[in-house]
Amino acid sequence: MRRFSPLIYCLLPVLSGCGQSERAPQSAAPNAKPVNYGATKPTPVKPFRTKTIATFDTPWALAFLPDRRMLVTEKPGHLWIVTPDGSKTEVGGVPAVHFEGQGGLLFVATSPTFGRDHRVYLTYSEPGASGDGLALAMATFGSRNGKPALLDLRVIWRQLPRGNGGQFGGYIAFSPDGQHLFLTSGDRQRFDPAQDPNQALGKILRLTLDGKPAAGNPGTGKTGTATVNVIDSANDSDALLRSSVRRESVPTPNLTPAETWSTGHRNSYGLAFDDAGRLWETEMGPRGGDELNLIEPGKNYGWPISTYGRNYDGTPIAKPGDHPGLKKPVLYWDPVIAPAGFAFYRGNMFPQWRGSAFVGGLAVTSLIRIAFDGINAREAERWDMGARIRAVMAGPDGALWLLEDDGDGKLVRLTTNRGG
Repeated sequence: MRRFSPLIYCLLPVLSGCGQSERAPQSAAPNAKPVNYGATKPTPVKPFRTKTIATFDTPWALAFLPDRRMLVTEKPGHLWIVTPDGSKTEVGGVPAVHFEGQGGLLFVATSPTFGRDHRVYLTYSEPGASGDGLALAMATFGSRNGKPALLDLRVIWRQLPRGNGGQFGGYIAFSPDGQHLFLTSGDRQRFDPAQDPNQALGKILRLTLDGKPAAGNPGTGKTGTATVNVIDSANDSDALLRSSVRRESVPTPNLTPAETWSTGHRNSYGLAFDDAGRLWETEMGPRGGDELNLIEPGKNYGWPISTYGRNYDGTPIAKPGDHPGLKKPVLYWDPVIAPAGFAFYRGNMFPQWRGSAFVGGLAVTSLIRIAFDGINAREAERWDMGARIRAVMAGPDGALWLLEDDGDGKLVRLTTNRGG
């Protein structure tokens, strides 16, 4: 059984009951044991046709511009502008990234005010002398010497101190009113910092559009310690107990407590609001225990204290429900699907899917539809796509758009069997 310091346990009541809602979404009632959809079999008949639009070197995310062109990131550090018919032009001004393992150029998002300011956001693993860390940058999408480029790029948030480990998170979602930016920050395979209020690891943050702590967060006005424990990453919690721990300085003031919206997350590779203003997150578990969570401010989602999964070496971790005050997932997957990409569908091409969300499955090479009834959810359909699905987006044309996770990964457009 995973062991934790007394500090972690004494933090639980503090972390699990504070804060207020973004636009006051419906609060989740205490949930019963979630349903496990890990063994779901793919639906044999696909109600859509697929068309390959373009290919990329390890693509990670895409974002639509108002004219239906797309921005597509490649993990090695490239950004492309892509037309609906697949024509590609590389975008200049991309920051240097550390491309290794799960790190590289990650998410791309356009500002809620893009039509006015052409603002673009990027997340990536930023290299440094002591390792790398998740960075959030903001730039203006424009041109330089007649070619598309990011102008006036500046980093507006950094995960510090840096170090080793994957699981950067890096997903962005904007609040329905367009006033706030939500950012997922992974635990970097370090386990315990997901429960440390002084570190951004294992958190979902709520920021202003220029990267500052947002007013009304559960920890508004609070600052953290000037030094924190930095732990080397490990695959298993028992191995982590043998890892070295060192104290390192963080910027003063340490704004992590004021930035934090929710805590106790492992690696969030999906984040989106539904039509009722509720924030949902998909999260990778360890060996088992991938999750769909309804995110509420100030709540503690349990990692690494509890999970429906196990360590990679098979040793157990406490199951949700063993620790009062920790939030359970709405549903989970064991065996894992390795969820990546998460988007609600609001289009007209597939009217029967309005209100559903779509998740890519890296491990199961599938596209998964999740149906919702208020704060309840179920896996409704699963289709084998024959490739690791890294990103899912609902396009302005009503189609679903997918990115495959591969060195020759495809950008795929899904339309009805009647075409479109």
